[in-house]
Amino acid sequence: MPADCISFKNTGYFSSLICDYLDENQELKPFYNRFPNLDNFKNQIEEKGASFTPESRKVLHGVLTEQYKKVEASVLTLQNIDLLKQENTFTVTTGHQLNLFTGPLYFLYKIVSAINLSKELKEKYPNQNFVPIYWMATEDHDFDEINYFNFRGKKVQWNKDASGAVGELSTEGLAEVFEVFSNEIGHTKNAEHLKSLFQDAYLEHDNLADATRYLANAVFHEYGLVIVEANNAALKKEFIPFIETELLNQTSFKAVTETIEDLNNYSEGYKAQVNPREINLFYLNENLRERIVFEKGVYKAINTDIIWTKAAILDEVKKHPEHFSPNVIMRPLYQEVILPNLCYIGGGGELAYWFQLKKYFNTVNVPFPVLLLRNSVLIQTESQSKKLENLNISKEDVFLKRSAFINKKVREISNIDIDFSEQKKHLIKQFESMYKIAEDTDKSFLGAVKAQEVKQLQGLEHLENRLLKAQKRKLKDAVSRMTDLQTELFPGGSLQERNTNFSEFYLEYGEQLLPNLIKNLQPLKGDFLLLTI
Repeated sequence: MPADCISFKNTGYFSSLICDYLDENQELKPFYNRFPNLDNFKNQIEEKGASFTPESRKVLHGVLTEQYKKVEASVLTLQNIDLLKQENTFTVTTGHQLNLFTGPLYFLYKIVSAINLSKELKEKYPNQNFVPIYWMATEDHDFDEINYFNFRGKKVQWNKDASGAVGELSTEGLAEVFEVFSNEIGHTKNAEHLKSLFQDAYLEHDNLADATRYLANAVFHEYGLVIVEANNAALKKEFIPFIETELLNQTSFKAVTETIEDLNNYSEGYKAQVNPREINLFYLNENLRERIVFEKGVYKAINTDIIWTKAAILDEVKKHPEHFSPNVIMRPLYQEVILPNLCYIGGGGELAYWFQLKKYFNTVNVPFPVLLLRNSVLIQTESQSKKLENLNISKEDVFLKRSAFINKKVREISNIDIDFSEQKKHLIKQFESMYKIAEDTDKSFLGAVKAQEVKQLQGLEHLENRLLKAQKRKLKDAVSRMTDLQTELFPGGSLQERNTNFSEFYLEYGEQLLPNLIKNLQPLKGDFLLLTI
């Protein structure tokens, strides 16, 4: 089970913003609280411990106890829920959409990162307890983003009309999806386990939230994971003051807009990951999740006939806080209000929008969590690993985009030199003396010299490309072997973890898969893992 790694920057798949964060660029410091290293968690523990009340712990414990009544949880998970009552217990949280059958592989990597960081923190701070949390994004309404998973290059899709919060969606229609998937995976022992997992999750539960809770609990049963369904009246009651402030003062809009401007000043190429609205709340009810706006002196749920005066909407908040759903801007705040949380673990895109929120958290006086980039993994079979070695493809090579990958490898294996870099340098040096002659003779000739230089450099470039194409044809068998291998590891030209479902690897490795990930993923190491199983 060999493992190797490559820096996130050298993969070429992560933004300059995320790479700057991993490099602890000082100019980025105003946009986060503390960098994720073990020593920094000491102050994070003190800050969160001072702000999270025993009353909030009691509410959280009561809600989780109720939610787990019908869940066959492990002893460790139930112990972790009970530990949340204690003032020395904190959480490490990751969140994810309710993707069908977990969606892409990184669903697993997020949760493994949370589990392993909780263990590391316990070793460093033995007087505290640390509970890994999976936050189910049950209030999202982007059904098209979650209604499929990829299996061996095919999309296994759940087709139905859907509206409202996805967690409340009926699982009707998933029996047909199961039949399609079942026919694809065969009848091995591992295939039968996957079928049982799908059946028990989706065909034995009435809604998507319950099905996803079952699935995540079954996959991570022995690791103490606690799953939070935050679309809950008691938890929303804890959030009432922030809902009221948002409705009356548009607090998040002001703070996040200012932060986006600051990030633009930090980097000209920065693009806001999410843009705030004047009110960043939805109105949530059966089969309904619509934005709340304030227009002409009244509040409205768009695309409906629902209208409130200021007094009426504040009364609705007090009586039915569960009807108010935070959007992507306010969801992180909701999480940090109801959990004794120290750290949020997410992908690059998630961390990019968390950077937009620091000033907002300061404004409402809620501690900002440590932000940790989740583990990323490229899984290779032993056969693939040997092929990479035999074809002399380095770990840096395999991450190159297709054209750059082919060009580099063709140049390496070619028996002629198809790199005209030296000739170009020589040509440029020759033209330096021509510029001097034109300068001393007649400056009007400078343009003609420049045009000739460009023309000859382009000629060399054209010749180099023609020779490269000819060599590609000559070496097409070797090129084909290399590109086929890269395609296996980067399906669709993207990172494996963003495309492939865990079921492909479970079919191959069965019960070895998750323990291997638990053993090898190091959340605080800060590198992209290449794992051979």
